[in-house]
Amino acid sequence: MTDDRLSQVFAALADPTRRDIVTRLASRDATVNELAEPYDVSVQAVSKHIRVLEDAGLVSRTRDAQRRPCHLEAEVFDLMTKWIERYRREAEDRFRRLDAVLEQLQDKDPRAETREEGQAS
Repeated sequence: MTDDRLSQVFAALADPTRRDIVTRLASRDATVNELAEPYDVSVQAVSKHIRVLEDAGLVSRTRDAQRRPCHLEAEVFDLMTKWIERYRREAEDRFRRLDAVLEQLQDKDPRAETREEGQAS
């Protein structure tokens, strides 16, 4: 996934209504009318939200006779997860290195031993 595409996906998910639509589509496909039901906005407004999600590759529409259900493209989330996971691993590595440095500093600090002895009595 290119950085531009990833930015588009995160931008699409920045809106709470679009995140809610994605959550609802995770359980089942739905039409724009069905997706618009719980919102106090027009069907056209929800359709615009769907279009943003489509442009980001998060949602696709199919034709089922007269219905045009929206479908969540879950593989986009796999790509996002891989991107996030890479940075999570890097952050964990930095924290492990920091823990090791702090442990070495504590082992070299004679005051640490004195504090430990004082706490034991």
